[in-house]
Amino acid sequence: MKHLFGPVNSRRLGLSQGIDLLPPKTCNFNCIYCEINTAPQLSCERGEHVPTATIIAELDVLLADEARVRELDIFTITASGEPTLHTGIGAIIRHIKEKTDKPVAILTNGSQLHLKEVRQDLLAADIVIPSLDAARPESFRRVNRPAKCSADLETIIQGIADFSREFSGEIWLEILLVENINDTEDDIAALQAAIGRIKPTRVQLNTVARPPFESFAMPLTRKRMDEVKNEIEKGYNGPVDILAGSKNDDMSDSGKGRQDSQGVISPDMAADEIIEMLLRRPCTATDIAATLNLDPEQASDILQDMEKRGSLTVKIHGGKKYYRTLSGQKIENE
Repeated sequence: MKHLFGPVNSRRLGLSQGIDLLPPKTCNFNCIYCEINTAPQLSCERGEHVPTATIIAELDVLLADEARVRELDIFTITASGEPTLHTGIGAIIRHIKEKTDKPVAILTNGSQLHLKEVRQDLLAADIVIPSLDAARPESFRRVNRPAKCSADLETIIQGIADFSREFSGEIWLEILLVENINDTEDDIAALQAAIGRIKPTRVQLNTVARPPFESFAMPLTRKRMDEVKNEIEKGYNGPVDILAGSKNDDMSDSGKGRQDSQGVISPDMAADEIIEMLLRRPCTATDIAATLNLDPEQASDILQDMEKRGSLTVKIHGGKKYYRTLSGQKIENE
């Protein structure tokens, strides 16, 4: 499995070069809305799950391609799980910052920020996007299903707040809401209080945009998302965004697609690239065509062929057709 993927078109981050630090779904949470179609390897232990030198070597190949790097807006460190479980994350951030002037973003569930060493690791980043889906313990257990070894909710919230005070970059607090799970009036009031403690740069509201691991995880309507946004804004002076994907709303990422140093990605590479994309999240044909800079008709033909050969499966979610790998595992193409 490659540890660099994309770049992908991100509505909030622009053309983003993804960096995946972990084996599939190595995490301390088992979130009901997770897009990775496989059971997690639950762990709270930090370690070098993938050799740091391996990831840096992949980065160096990319960084040597000045034309490709010039097109990027940002490097985004994430994982098929929780990236702060990787003890090399600080070295990887610093390596990127030493080699390029592009900003670095971190996507994290925020659960490890109570650890001083994790906060120190992330200080060199430009944007940190921690999740806080619930501020009530019962809702937290229902939506995030933390491992027994994970910190309690109060410790997690305090860790994010501590990091917010120490960090000189931007903190975008993401809250993913699931219908009838963490969207009650009490839940929103508790989240308002937590936001007041954390004081993020901005708040971003999300819901179940892609096929989730658990079929009972349902998205909120756009009307309900707007109501929550209005409630959050009453006690928070910063911007509150509604991210793409709420039910009854057909927002999607768009923009410049993936290119290699010779130009548009070749059709021979497309199937492998599609599998690498689907390892990390389900995608529509439109997502795939835009990210890989493929003609929509060409992307459709490749996907139909892969579906016939059993390289991927299809799931209808929110009236859209999503492709994903079988059980989240890579299928070798013949």
